[in-house]
Amino acid sequence: MPERQRADARRNYTRILAVAEEEVAAHGADASLEQIARTAGVGSATVRRHFPTRRALLEAVSRKRIDALCVRAHDLTGRRDSRNALLEWLSDVVAYSVSARGLAAALAYDGPVHENGCSAALEEAAGPLLHRAVRDGAVAAGVTVADLITLVVGIALATEHYPDPAAQADRLFRLTVAGLSPQS
Repeated sequence: MPERQRADARRNYTRILAVAEEEVAAHGADASLEQIARTAGVGSATVRRHFPTRRALLEAVSRKRIDALCVRAHDLTGRRDSRNALLEWLSDVVAYSVSARGLAAALAYDGPVHENGCSAALEEAAGPLLHRAVRDGAVAAGVTVADLITLVVGIALATEHYPDPAAQADRLFRLTVAGLSPQS
């Protein structure tokens, strides 16, 4: 929120975001924008002025988690085992995506990649992790962070209605990493 905004606009933004965080936690990416406006005590036009699209709202709600994942990627970059560092980070992304309703939807690609601020931030932060793992021969050449984020989004969305979505998401993530072939 720009500091040059009027004080009441900044207060509205903060109140809308706090309510949106609660609504998204309770109802996921389909949280009602009208309910958010009512609970925040503002009109729906005020919500739309601050968050012109549902994606903009989801990205704002997810910003702290995305920032934490970016910091985590930077922290893991210097690890000796580049494959394990990348997998540890991806496991964190899966766990965050399952626990934070709406995060998977914020990460999903449904338009030009440069318009998805959450995914762009993760791609930038995880790029060095992936490049190092590829350079070390621990990950196949040609794999992109966007590919990995797409897998995580798919796992999170596919498991969100399971009785224990975190356990099922972790199981599918491990299966994805191991592949379908039996271990020899």
